[in-house]
Amino acid sequence: MSLPKRIGRSSNIRLSGLLVNSLQVQQSNLNKKNENKNTDNFTLKKINWPVALPGHFPSHPAGDRHLWFNAVAAHAEPFGFNLVPASDPIAACLPDAVARVTVFPREEIRGVDTVELRAHGLRPNTTFAVFLTEMPVPPFGAVQYIGDFTTNAHGTGSVRVDAIIDEAFAFNNITGVRTDLNHVVFWFADPADDKDCVPASPPTPFDGDGEAGVAAMSSKNFLPGAPLP
Repeated sequence: MSLPKRIGRSSNIRLSGLLVNSLQVQQSNLNKKNENKNTDNFTLKKINWPVALPGHFPSHPAGDRHLWFNAVAAHAEPFGFNLVPASDPIAACLPDAVARVTVFPREEIRGVDTVELRAHGLRPNTTFAVFLTEMPVPPFGAVQYIGDFTTNAHGTGSVRVDAIIDEAFAFNNITGVRTDLNHVVFWFADPADDKDCVPASPPTPFDGDGEAGVAAMSSKNFLPGAPLP
């Protein structure tokens, strides 16, 4: 009778060992699952950079996987401001002229910002040249030509430009002087188009071909400050 006892005892020990091993394996798997879950949560919570980045998720059946986050920097909020007629003659000639500029600071994310200009109450079927400028009034100082827009039959027009806007500047390599371009001005692109508003005005150089009309609208309403940082 001792042999069956020994066999039963050995079986019990072996079965107990298997049970313990099974429990240990289950606990180990549970710990790994929790660790992986924590890794996922950590990755999801910590990725808050202003670029699209891949995430590493060990708990995924295929191992590595990539999720793309289109996060936006907290300080990169869009902002907008209005332009006004650039001179008294323009204000009298275009009493209903309204222009709104909206800037989307995206340089840290996309390499460029985006600026959108929408205007109405202007001359119909007319092209205007848009510039960033040092000053919003003559002689305007340093300038940068960034785009054109043409109004429709109702005098409404818009343009959307990708460029460095929030930190725009001009730099003179000879003098070493940096000039911030913190204002927005747009001109009649054709010298002939401003004659109804400012008769006998001489051409200005504010267009791609070197000949433009007078300034139509500007951010001079922000003087002595400026609308751009």
